[in-house]
Amino acid sequence: MNYFTGAVSFIADPSNWSGSAGIAARLGEHLWYSALAVGIAVLIALPLGLWLGHIGKGASGVIAATGALRAMPSLGLLTWLTLEISFGIRLPVVPSTIVLLILAVPPVLAATVSGVSTVSRPIVDAARAMGHNERQIITRVELPLAAPTIVGGVRSCVLQVLATATISAYIGLGGLGRYLLDGLALRDYEQMLVGAVLVSVLALAADVTLARVQHRLRPKGVTS
Repeated sequence: MNYFTGAVSFIADPSNWSGSAGIAARLGEHLWYSALAVGIAVLIALPLGLWLGHIGKGASGVIAATGALRAMPSLGLLTWLTLEISFGIRLPVVPSTIVLLILAVPPVLAATVSGVSTVSRPIVDAARAMGHNERQIITRVELPLAAPTIVGGVRSCVLQVLATATISAYIGLGGLGRYLLDGLALRDYEQMLVGAVLVSVLALAADVTLARVQHRLRPKGVTS
């Protein structure tokens, strides 16, 4: 209980929010690493998922293949990539982003395929009969109807990335993982708790925000 009280006091102290090693700076770094991975994951998984869900072929194999990569140990893979990539030590954000991408792509891909696949076929056939080409069907019919499900996948992706981005500190990057890594090295459990609390609050805030976005994206007249 004393550790928790000390952690809350540390976070509530304005002086701990300033400086290059302050909470604000660490939060900014953590959000940057996470946003970079999530952004790239969406750029990869969204178009691929829309197409696979539209054609209805090959989706299971692709989802299984990407999902299997998530079983790889993140910390071990991060260390290996840092050492194996020629510029990994000079640009540690590259191996860090690769590891986070492996976790970020599968939930977005699976949700996109699932959302598009559940769009009623008569609706798609009606759009095709009205003269829409395949691209227009995907962007104007299937994507709007699948949007809430896709955002649900993004929610899962964001939560996993925010939690796992703490390992970036292991290869010299910043972020909230610094509190965990530095606290462990110094046996400063109060500092470690600060990191854990901040990551939890950040993940909760992101989840609540995306939940609202998911609700608002549901087209009018479409029931859950």
